[in-house]
Amino acid sequence: MARRHDPERRQRIIDAAIRVVGRAGIAGLSHRTVAAEADVPLGSTTYHFATLDDLMVAALRQANEGFAGVLAAHPALSDPEADLPGELARVLGEWLGGDRTGVELEYELYLAALRRPALRPVAAEWAEGLGALLAARTDPVTARALVAVLDGICLQVLLTDTPYDEEYARKVLTRLLPVPGTRDAPGPGSLPPATAG
Repeated sequence: MARRHDPERRQRIIDAAIRVVGRAGIAGLSHRTVAAEADVPLGSTTYHFATLDDLMVAALRQANEGFAGVLAAHPALSDPEADLPGELARVLGEWLGGDRTGVELEYELYLAALRRPALRPVAAEWAEGLGALLAARTDPVTARALVAVLDGICLQVLLTDTPYDEEYARKVLTRLLPVPGTRDAPGPGSLPPATAG
């Protein structure tokens, strides 16, 4: 019997892997569970992804498009007059305020890099890509600090199951990106402005 041409199969396998992780976590991910979820033969998953790490890399790369995609589309990144701390706090709130399944999935795959070295380059790509977006409005050092702060706020909200506090996020981000002439601009004893590096 001739093999059926199925050009979308690889993508369906990735989508199925993301659904499996979203439902059962990393521990529930296997070639077998993904094949069942995608409704494809087991051999198809191993044909497209020789190892589970290969499949997780593809899933993480796709999941990484979440917040970075939302941020890339935001006009504040290209508007030098925009209140960047306020806009970042608002966008983060919108991202965390909707269905958190996608957010949790993105972080579960991202944090899996702690135990799976094959995922680390993709996790680094996410941080570097987000940093490059932010560096367009700041500088590379400040952009890296912003990524760390945004990451930390997300993790605190997700891991402690506390509501997102947009005003707190805005104040923290303003420490890194002070708006001249506001009461949130740094005062004596605060960190000096970052320099490009």
